[in-house]
Amino acid sequence: IPMGIIKPLQAYIFGIFLCITGIVFLYITIGYLVSFLSFLTIFTYIFIYTPMKKLTSLNTLVGAIPGALPPIGGWFAATHEATLIVPALFGILFCWQIPHFLSLAYMYANDYKKGGFFMLPTGKRDRGTAIQIILYSVWTVLVSLIPVFGVTGKLFLTPVAGAIILLLGLGMLYYAFKLYKEKTAQAAKKLMFASVSYITLLQIVYVLDKFIRQWI
Repeated sequence: IPMGIIKPLQAYIFGIFLCITGIVFLYITIGYLVSFLSFLTIFTYIFIYTPMKKLTSLNTLVGAIPGALPPIGGWFAATHEATLIVPALFGILFCWQIPHFLSLAYMYANDYKKGGFFMLPTGKRDRGTAIQIILYSVWTVLVSLIPVFGVTGKLFLTPVAGAIILLLGLGMLYYAFKLYKEKTAQAAKKLMFASVSYITLLQIVYVLDKFIRQWI
């Protein structure tokens, strides 16, 4: 669209086609629950989160909801068990998105302001934003410990997986505190990369823990 190759209406129609096709495909191949979660993700993202970007800085919290729903769909696609892992998966992605996206908003505060988007640090890189990043980083790490208790690992493997997750969390918290101290776009950039590394390595830990559990 920015390059003028396609018109906004064409993109709009194509986007609607992809959404409907995806929802129907999931319904046919997997079932109504995963299909409904897909619909809920699309609906909340397009009709609630997107309009809120130009209304209130609370859009980040609302946007974290559709961002945290896909793992739930993936869980129910693999199993229909509604265990503690369901809210845990949602909680991990929900909490993680706050420091991740607020670090981006911190980096590009002026650009968001020029675009008319209301982000928490828009127009000012304040201490309050950094505090929220630290709090949600702590909650992310705490919720990330839940799956290792009986879901991915056995009891004697839990301390190992838990220790690794805590170390990963301390790494992300280190950069969160650096942002609090320095209040610079460079510190926010480092935190953003730290958050991406955390969520990636966290999933690797889960997979390895589950794999080891099956073979021991």
